[in-house]
Amino acid sequence: MAASERVPAERKRRRPTGSGVVLSADLIVDTARELIDTQGAQAFTVRKLGAALGADPSAVYRYFRNTEDLLLALADRLIGESMAGFAPSGDWAADLRDFGMRAYRSALRHPQIAVFSTVRVTGRPHEQRAVDTGVGLLLRAGFDDATAVRHYHAFVDTALGHAALDAGVLRLAPAQRAADEQAWQDAYGSLPADDFPSLHRVREHLPVMAGSAVESALDLLIAAFRGEAARRPE
Repeated sequence: MAASERVPAERKRRRPTGSGVVLSADLIVDTARELIDTQGAQAFTVRKLGAALGADPSAVYRYFRNTEDLLLALADRLIGESMAGFAPSGDWAADLRDFGMRAYRSALRHPQIAVFSTVRVTGRPHEQRAVDTGVGLLLRAGFDDATAVRHYHAFVDTALGHAALDAGVLRLAPAQRAADEQAWQDAYGSLPADDFPSLHRVREHLPVMAGSAVESALDLLIAAFRGEAARRPE
């Protein structure tokens, strides 16, 4: 961030609003999270945020340059929360799986926020620490620098891609989700063998399509990484 773009430190002091609420960057981020969780990212405005804080909306800009700055801070906060308590065991593959599932589950806890948090680069401390951790796990597996970065890219994008997809499912109305799940039994499970031989053959297994494939996808990648690591020269 260029120096001219930073919010001056003196503007970020904790101070009470006209209603007596003591504003801080953390309180603003927490309140924004609650609003987006309940109303959705598309409905979020600084005016609504100010009302929820009991403050003039312009007070938000003492702490954040603009709405984008605030949303990136929120996304970075969720990354930090997802990594809280992460303690590598020494088994790089198991640790990498835990790492990926933490990113996925964080998005699922906040599906409305996942609309933007899964596709943005925050460039902030929690994300930086998470990327360092993930790349470090692959370096410890024995991959060279370029391969570790390439594999981390594939792995984290797989976890976040599934998070975005499954968060989208959670944002559907319950009736829509139920209809989509039932379709794997009704619309697909009864297809005639003459016209759809493959689907007819696997029809009893098709309901699994209604669930998330994230764990299978991460396990496939980790198995591939294990195999490649085992073939690398000592």
